[in-house]
Amino acid sequence: MNRSLTAGFCALLFATVPARLASPGTINIPNYSFESPATSYVSINIDSWQKSPKPDWYQESGGFLWTQLTGIFKNTPPGSSDHIDNCDGNQALWLFAVPEVALFQDYDSTDWHNLPPNHQFNATFTPGKSYHLTVGVIGTGGGMLQGATLELSLYYRDAASNHIVVGVTSLTNDPTVFSNNTHLVDCRVDTATVKSADPWAGQHIGIQFKSTVSTNLQGGYWDLDNARLLEGPALLSPAFGNGQCTFTLLGEPGGVFQILTTTNPAVPMSNWRAGGIVTNATGSTGVTNAIGASQSFYRAVQLR
Repeated sequence: MNRSLTAGFCALLFATVPARLASPGTINIPNYSFESPATSYVSINIDSWQKSPKPDWYQESGGFLWTQLTGIFKNTPPGSSDHIDNCDGNQALWLFAVPEVALFQDYDSTDWHNLPPNHQFNATFTPGKSYHLTVGVIGTGGGMLQGATLELSLYYRDAASNHIVVGVTSLTNDPTVFSNNTHLVDCRVDTATVKSADPWAGQHIGIQFKSTVSTNLQGGYWDLDNARLLEGPALLSPAFGNGQCTFTLLGEPGGVFQILTTTNPAVPMSNWRAGGIVTNATGSTGVTNAIGASQSFYRAVQLR
């Protein structure tokens, strides 16, 4: 039984112009690029994001205050030895590699203003959809040891307000992945397609970055920037050449999708032509289809 359908399509208006996809299901994350508040150097205040509470074991008398373990900084000018070449905007986030240091945002989170939640991040886990978080990450900061870990996760809150993880990716500070401190590496969290019976169906989406380093490896810091959240399935990155349309299918990892195509998107879906079956092994899969007309439209239906 078909479970979900993309809202996106690929349209070739003329055989000689690039393919175009409709916008996928982009979900706005308030202060996604850590540009607010603006700082001339560094700030421990971060708008729209809440810091994890200080655990009892952390002693502030001998070093940094707990609130200083996360903050935002201004990127250095181009040409500087530590300039981040793919920073989105002018600022990014630092997060110390200390156990339990975390930053999160959801419908009920608060930030440094200590005001009641403004409910600005209002996205929910919708049945029939999958969710895909991408964050730019730099390891190695401040002499961080190899093997230090960081979790990126999507969660919801249960009735007791506990964070219940729906999708998670664990990152390890490894020089084969994070080879320098001047280029952000895109890292992704994927969820399965939400089912109506799932406890998180209809619940508000939460995003969290959490240091899970062990005490013997703690020290140094991660840099993060440009958090992006998509509701899938979605068709991305279209290109046209040699009579073919290529694009990327973003959807549930392991899901099986049928690609459909038509020259007239207004016709019923039953009249769209089958363009092949794709198994989306990793959550992101390249698709290539021959163009049989001067204008072609694409969509993807998840089969299982």
